[in-house]
Amino acid sequence: MSLIYFVLCAYGMTYILVYGSIFNFVRPEKGKLGELFKCPLCVGFWVGVFLWSINCFTELFTYDYNFINALLLGSLSAGTSYFLSMILNDFGLKFRNTVGGDEK
Repeated sequence: MSLIYFVLCAYGMTYILVYGSIFNFVRPEKGKLGELFKCPLCVGFWVGVFLWSINCFTELFTYDYNFINALLLGSLSAGTSYFLSMILNDFGLKFRNTVGGDEK
């Protein structure tokens, strides 16, 4: 259950950082940081590492402090945040209209 809490927290934090209008005034738009904050995969990794680093302050999830856990939880957060952001948006599930396209 703690892994589900971790994934949901990571997705929520990633979504807010990448798409939340509350951060528009502080979110960089140019340079490497600008590129980073447009990418849910990239931000998702660092959110996962951040959540791993503060896990002693929560009872939702607890993980040992070692480099491998940081890498694995960052990767888990990146993958699930990217996946969820590709299938969900503010209006629910994303659907791709392929009618009349060049589908083969």
